[in-house]
Parts: sequence; C-alpha cells; structure tokens
Amino acid sequence: MPAPDVELDVGGRTVRVTNPDKVFFRTRGETKLDLVRYYLAVGEGIVRALYERPTQLKRHPDGAEGEAIYQKRVPAKRPEWIETVRVTFPSGRTADELCVTELAHVAWAANLATIDFHPWPSRRADVERPDELRIDIDPQPGTGFAEAKRVAAVVRETLAELGFTGWPKTSGNRGIHVACRIEPRFGFREVRRCALAFAREVERRLPDLVTTAWWKEERGAKVFIDYNQNARDRTIASAYSVRARPDATVSAPFRWDELDDLETEDFTMATMPARFAKLGDVHAGIDDPASVCDLRRLLEWVEREEAAGIGEAPYPPNFPKMPGEPKRVQPSRTKKDE
Repeated sequence: MPAPDVELDVGGRTVRVTNPDKVFFRTRGETKLDLVRYYLAVGEGIVRALYERPTQLKRHPDGAEGEAIYQKRVPAKRPEWIETVRVTFPSGRTADELCVTELAHVAWAANLATIDFHPWPSRRADVERPDELRIDIDPQPGTGFAEAKRVAAVVRETLAELGFTGWPKTSGNRGIHVACRIEPRFGFREVRRCALAFAREVERRLPDLVTTAWWKEERGAKVFIDYNQNARDRTIASAYSVRARPDATVSAPFRWDELDDLETEDFTMATMPARFAKLGDVHAGIDDPASVCDLRRLLEWVEREEAAGIGEAPYPPNFPKMPGEPKRVQPSRTKKDE
C-alpha cells in the first residue's frame, strides 16, 4: 500500500505531499518527501533565486532517472494562492508560468515532481527586460570540471576589470554558472549581445581552452561559453536546484575563494542543508544595489567589436532569423554546398 499523504505547514500554507515515499533517486534511495524537505531546508536561498521570475518546471514523475517533462504552463488545477506570470515565446504563443514569491510555491511544485527549477533572467514587473546576465561555462567532450574552474577564474578576473560583481555556482553537472545583476533597462537582444562580447574576450584570453563557436563540430575539446543562454526564453537551473542525477547533486552557490578546492559532487541534496544551516545563502547579497553592474560597459565592448567587423553569432534553431545574424547553417554543410 502506498504511504498516506503528508501535509506540511509552509509559511502558513498547507502543502500536501502525495506518494511521499516514492523513490526519486534510486542510487541513494531519497524520496519525493526528501526532495520537498530539502527545498524547505534551503528555503531562503531558493526563493531568492526564483523570486518573481517566470519559472519553467522540469518534472520527473518517475524520478531523477526517468523521462523529463518541461512544463511551461502551470496546471489549471492548482491552489488559489499559486502565483503566475504571463510570458510570450518566439512563436508568439503565451503561457502562464509559475511565479515564486514564497516557499510554499516551491514545495507545491516539488510535490509535482519538479526536481529542478528553470527561471527566466527577468522578473514579473517587466519580463522583456532581464535583470540578470548569465555566463554559462560549459565543458565540452574532452574537458571537465577542472577546466571549467580554470575558465571561471579568468571570468572572475575579467568581471573585476569591468567593475562587475559575479555570483558563481556549480551547474550541478559539469559546468559553472556566473550571474551578474544588471538594471532592467535593456532587452534580451542587447543583453545577449553583451554576453557574447564578454565570452569572446574570455576566449581571447584563453584561446587554447575556451570557445564561443556555436556549432559543436567547431568547438573541439574546449570549454564553451554559451552566450545563447541569455537569449529570450532560454533558462538554466536556478541556484539550489537539485539536478536529475542519481547522486542528487545541487546547483550550488559558492564563494570565489572556494573555487580551487570545490567539486560538483561536494554539493548534494544530502549535504547542502548542513552547509546552508552553517553559512546561510552565500548569494544573500546578490540583490543589493551595490551588486548591480553597469551594462553600458559591455555595450562599449559590443561597439568595439562591431567597429572591427566582428558581428553577431548564431541564435538557437527555434528562433526566427535575427537582425545581423550570420547564416544559421552548419559549417560542414556549407562546405558540401560549395
């Protein structure tokens, strides 16, 4: 017989956990209830990471090793206290996505088998103007987390030269993410173009290790800085999200002085609550006004590139042709057609 439902009081809301003993991480034996309790343990951090951002739910009804369902629209049947925000996709279609403003929203989503949360880089007040620039350090085959850390160190140095504050976290898989708060003054195209200029600068500094090549066949055994994670409707796992791996790793915020010694596997659903209880949210200052970066500094880099004849780079395939974008055709296919 399945275990009876469990009711939790989360900030004065009653959140029902159905099938609480259902195993979500078979290697470790952790259950759906363990997942919900994890998010309660890091509540301040996960709410800060998601606060008022349109959030896509990555659901795993059969657990971490089962098929993922990327759900952009919140279910029609939901508690009246669940908040939403409407977004528009490149196709022109719209969706009402989850808009977290309190911990009960996270617990409710976790009960729906949401293992990791994927927020937009903008907030409900103006979903078309991001307040976060994202640097996605993504090791390619032949490289790994050690190489990602080398790149992250140069990312930090480059940000410091700009006068930018970067907030790093493990991706929970092989890579590292660095977030920079910006004023919500510019649209997705401008922010993405700035991210591309920044990535190219890091590539210039580490040409033997870093690539900004969009086409995988051109990347080689290097670390890709994915500037397109700043394109509209692209998301990454939030800080404190558990990842759908057998070992239940977490996308873990860390301090820059921890970079040399950390490993992805240091941070799991089992270990993060104790770290959070000891240190609190190491990204607690991310929304302080002093942390906001002036994107105009990077826009100057964009102008410098354009003046040198270095223009746009390809967008993801689901986007319409964008202004200034080069041909969206694989280099190997182009050669065949010549």
